[in-house]
Amino acid sequence: MKLQELTKPWMAFNYGFLDESAKREMRRRILKAIAVPGYQVPYASREVPIARGWGTGGLQVTLTLLKPTSVVKVIDQGSDDSVNASSIRKFVARVGGAVETEDTMNATIIQSRHRIPEEKLREDQVLVLQVPNPEPLRPVQPDMSVAREMHGDADYGQLWLVLYEQLVKSGRIMQGSSYPSMVNGRHVMTPSPIPRWDVPKLNQADHLTILSAGREKRIFAVPPYTRVEPLVFDDVPYRVEDHQDKTCYRSNVTGFFMNELPQEDGSSQYELSDSHFGVKHIRKADAESVDIGETWYNNGRMD
Repeated sequence: MKLQELTKPWMAFNYGFLDESAKREMRRRILKAIAVPGYQVPYASREVPIARGWGTGGLQVTLTLLKPTSVVKVIDQGSDDSVNASSIRKFVARVGGAVETEDTMNATIIQSRHRIPEEKLREDQVLVLQVPNPEPLRPVQPDMSVAREMHGDADYGQLWLVLYEQLVKSGRIMQGSSYPSMVNGRHVMTPSPIPRWDVPKLNQADHLTILSAGREKRIFAVPPYTRVEPLVFDDVPYRVEDHQDKTCYRSNVTGFFMNELPQEDGSSQYELSDSHFGVKHIRKADAESVDIGETWYNNGRMD
């Protein structure tokens, strides 16, 4: 058998790859998710040309929101040029005619895996977060039908118990990412595997955040100017990663979320997780004209 025999003839595809019925359903689900902040809305996850678990949910939302004037930025753990991020960005540009960018300030749609950019987002920007596991109750209740009832009753006592056990055993809460957070005083969500550093960026933000899990077929949202409060005890304040005194070895920037790079001699170097934010500072140091936006953090502390 020859390769030509297995190749199907070329057929035109719909704008944005997804068919209109799929987009219509996604828009309805997105509207419902916005109307009930933090509530997980089920949807029929379609097949897209990437493997499940690699951003299919986020990609479907991006393709649904896509229009010819869109400017798309895709990041993977802060990096614009990882294989996954660049592949998704090029695919979106090819099927929708959107403009590709690495600059957070220029983007209208930002799809991200595990990070929120350091520069503040505006009202006209949409953040799409890829979510592998949308259910915050899964560690304490594996039966999803029971978990749905617990959400309906706002029964989150077992989550508080998990945090308390961590506090008793380790002296501090050890939840590093996917920190359970109360949205609009009603539903607890898992804000994707973003670090604790990024969770406060969702609180009363100017932009719309849409979180989508393609494999789990769930979508939920944080509308603009909505309260997002990490679950904390009154006498144990919420703490983010302490990167206040860490300096990026490439850009010489201090006080933002860093990636630790172990060295052969046992020491460590630090590099800005938001790669293009670091590139901007390098260009600025070289006397180039660069537009650096306002940031959520200043010297490792939330403004």
